[in-house]
Amino acid sequence: MTDGTPGADVPDRRGRTGLHLTGLDLRRNPRVRVREVELLASDWCVLRATTYDYTHPDGTVSTERRETYDRGDGATILLYEPERRTVLLTRQFRYAVYVNDHPDGMLLETAAGLLDDDSPEDAIRREAAEETGVEVGDVEHVFDVYMSPGSVTERLHFFAAPYSVRGLDGSRAGLAEEGEDIEVVELDFDTALASIGTDVVDAKTVMLLQWAALRGPFSGSR
Repeated sequence: MTDGTPGADVPDRRGRTGLHLTGLDLRRNPRVRVREVELLASDWCVLRATTYDYTHPDGTVSTERRETYDRGDGATILLYEPERRTVLLTRQFRYAVYVNDHPDGMLLETAAGLLDDDSPEDAIRREAAEETGVEVGDVEHVFDVYMSPGSVTERLHFFAAPYSVRGLDGSRAGLAEEGEDIEVVELDFDTALASIGTDVVDAKTVMLLQWAALRGPFSGSR
């Protein structure tokens, strides 16, 4: 039997150690002093509880404890066809939304995935190919956003790129070895935009559709 905490002083199943040290060296904000980092879980993602002192504007100091969920950073992309005014989305089962009142857990989304060890642009080309079957060329960087800053560390890189209908390779995609069963869904852009809040309830997808209407490929056009 191996003594020690996986992810801290002995490798976890992904070979990582030292995960209990993240944040201890932060000095960018003089009002925040990290005192302790507790590693709560280290499986595929990492759950930590961090205790820090926070100096308020009136000079008083409070000690806070916050849990953070670190799943790595990610990227997402809106694939669009300007002439036909269509967008290419995916639909797949998401247990997290299913357990939180979504009717069937089948979420309509833009293609997305974690960066792993790739750059954001390389990662989103990889994910677009895996999830939609479309090989993406040049991409436009739209913005970077922290999606759930209260507890999740992930920064999501947003991209957009045109696609060709000739590049569509069937109606299903995904990596079987990762348990992915993804339906590729081509929608009229105006239909997708009008579906926000009903059929489209994924935050990254809402943001990219609104960007496309306000500042992107479909801004000012009908």
